[in-house]
Amino acid sequence: MIFGIVWFSMMWLGLLIVALAAAVVFILRRKREAGSKNEGTTCQPQSEARQQVLETIEGMHAAAEGLRGRARVKALRDYMDSMNDGLEQVSEVRPSANGAPKGEWVIAPGSEPDRRILYIHGGSWIAGSPKSHRAITDRLSRLANACVFAIDYRLMPENRYMDGIIDCQQAYRWMLENGPDGKAPAKFVVTAGDSAGGSHTLGLIAWIRDQGLQPPTAAIALSPSTELMLTSLDKRSNLKTDVMLGPTVEKLARIPLPLLWWGTVLGMRVLPTSKMASPLRGDLHNLPPTLIHASESELLLENAQRYVAKAQAAGSPVEIKTWPDMVHVWHLFTPLLPEAEEAFEHIGEFLARAEHHISSCT
Repeated sequence: MIFGIVWFSMMWLGLLIVALAAAVVFILRRKREAGSKNEGTTCQPQSEARQQVLETIEGMHAAAEGLRGRARVKALRDYMDSMNDGLEQVSEVRPSANGAPKGEWVIAPGSEPDRRILYIHGGSWIAGSPKSHRAITDRLSRLANACVFAIDYRLMPENRYMDGIIDCQQAYRWMLENGPDGKAPAKFVVTAGDSAGGSHTLGLIAWIRDQGLQPPTAAIALSPSTELMLTSLDKRSNLKTDVMLGPTVEKLARIPLPLLWWGTVLGMRVLPTSKMASPLRGDLHNLPPTLIHASESELLLENAQRYVAKAQAAGSPVEIKTWPDMVHVWHLFTPLLPEAEEAFEHIGEFLARAEHHISSCT
């Protein structure tokens, strides 16, 4: 009886200490932020194309400003889907057939049905769709002469984080034996994705290895999330220069760490330290040739570099190419941004090297 009372008292004392510590951290952060707002920032002259990109990103933030919950999610989804309105694309867009994974085939003229790319879109796991990323899938289909299957995986908060991962795994299994014209084996397979979809891509190639499935010829991750960032958010490099992710991360940095941690666990229903949520924490040996693109001014750069270093140390052929002063996933803004076209040209060269390596080993 006495032991029970003591244990109960100690438990509540511990919770009180955590709450007080969280309150102190919160107050200190608010004071520091108030001081940082007075610091000036250096403005770089922008080209007309870059100005259009910045206005698009500002529009995305404005679309969700002041909204909460499902209203905010819907606003983000609607805005992202509208980003490709008016896009001139040469590819045919074909919805997946009944019984197939949910998604769409993007098929450029001359694409070969046995050459296939699985594309996993970004959007923080709560937004984005095959439609919102057609600028990328159209370009990938053209440069690889391949049929791109853009998976419409399940998103949060309606679904669990793991539901989206399961959808991507099932789509890869299915795509190995099914093309846009029906059942037929694939000869050339690539997995690709951006941002949150880049995280799913990197997790997927490790899962493919562990399952003993036919490995992809190559993998591509554009500005990928490689680890959920929860600690020292306000001290992250590039916080002020990442115009797409920076404003959201600054808001998250105001939340005391214990609340942020448990909020993430409850929202995603997976531990942030899980290798499924943070591919950087997984086993990175025996991966296929993998290319990562990142901007030197984005928040995810440092962890992407850590992922590459760890994979290379494990003997995997993983490489990274960076661009200065680009927005997060600038590939979305092709053909408007010349740097986006440069990035796709680099992807084409990488895929040619990867395919040549496979053919020379068989």
